[in-house]
Amino acid sequence: MSDRINTLDELLSDPMVLLVMERDRVRPEQVRLLLERARRPAVDEPSVPPAHVVAKSCLQNWLGR
Repeated sequence: MSDRINTLDELLSDPMVLLVMERDRVRPEQVRLLLERARRPAVDEPSVPPAHVVAKSCLQNWLGR
């Protein structure tokens, strides 16, 4: 038996993972849905620029006043 987990199915069938999920009241189908949503690009949600872009913009606004 290997300590390496190769697939989401293996992860979601791991007894320790299942215990933690049960304690946190999380169901495997919720995890699958969350990961599927994260994989798809959001069309109707605004994207957040990377932190360095936000920081540069804020710095320019602070110094420009």
